[in-house]
Amino acid sequence: MKAIVRNQYGSPDVLTLQDIDKPVVKDDGVLVRVFAATLNSGDLDYLHGRPLIARIGTGLRRPRFRGLGLDLAGEVEAVGKDVTQLRPGDEVFGDMTEHGFGAFAEYACAPARAFALKPLTMTFEEAATVPQSAVIALQGLRGKRRIQPGDQVLINGASGNVGPFAVQIAKHFGAEVTGVDSTAKLDMLRSIGADHVVDYTREDFTRNGRQYDLILDVVARRSTFECRRALRRNGVYVLVGGATAPLLQAALLGPLISMTGSKKLGVMWWWRPFKEEDVALVKELIEGGSVAPVIDRRYPLSEVPEALRYMEEGRARGKIVITV
Repeated sequence: MKAIVRNQYGSPDVLTLQDIDKPVVKDDGVLVRVFAATLNSGDLDYLHGRPLIARIGTGLRRPRFRGLGLDLAGEVEAVGKDVTQLRPGDEVFGDMTEHGFGAFAEYACAPARAFALKPLTMTFEEAATVPQSAVIALQGLRGKRRIQPGDQVLINGASGNVGPFAVQIAKHFGAEVTGVDSTAKLDMLRSIGADHVVDYTREDFTRNGRQYDLILDVVARRSTFECRRALRRNGVYVLVGGATAPLLQAALLGPLISMTGSKKLGVMWWWRPFKEEDVALVKELIEGGSVAPVIDRRYPLSEVPEALRYMEEGRARGKIVITV
């Protein structure tokens, strides 16, 4: 089969499309013929091997796994003898985060728990956008303080991978949603239901006097102390991703700041990839019409390096799809 592989950490230049052996199905495994995959910020992190502390798990000097890619959708080709919930021919989507990555390939193999039947209303390309981004959005919004109707919710970095799902899920739960991103992306945020938008190139949401019950931060452009200022009493700030320095600050100082008052701040340590009940709820929201993917561009498998370069530029409005 053809797959995107690499032998070292680095830029997209280290990636090549090669012919490799098709995975062998284990007793608890499922082999999927991949029709579509999507990019996530985690793909760039694992490609570059950052932050350095993460290499304890992914390989210190070189990547432990040659493949890349987390989210996919496709058709079940074969199942192991212990698998009962899926069968050949089933249309599925899945998350390879805990199973060796490798979604950027013609076939992918993982334990059955990594896959679920895809939403009936979605194409393979649409379904591939969901597994990691939508689940992270749902868990981030509900992890420390369940959204109540009428809550003021701010999504910082609202137009990327996680953001569009977070905007729509928050709206489903009855929140009044503010999306923060750059000028060119604000119309898209309005089109998916954002009640208010903030152009971070012109306005600092931590200094405009408005406060929120929940802030979901996908990009970490402001310090933990600045974000605390934008929280209401009993408000919660959840950092999902971003640069290493803000992540470390939130991880180290967030719990200490949280002890000194009613506002709670921290990093989303509770994320569980492709958690069954969360996947079921996301499917329900999609099939009910409350949530829909936002796709920016599509690239063929051979152009994964170009797709990653485009994503690294920060211009994407929604998900970037890899067609296989």
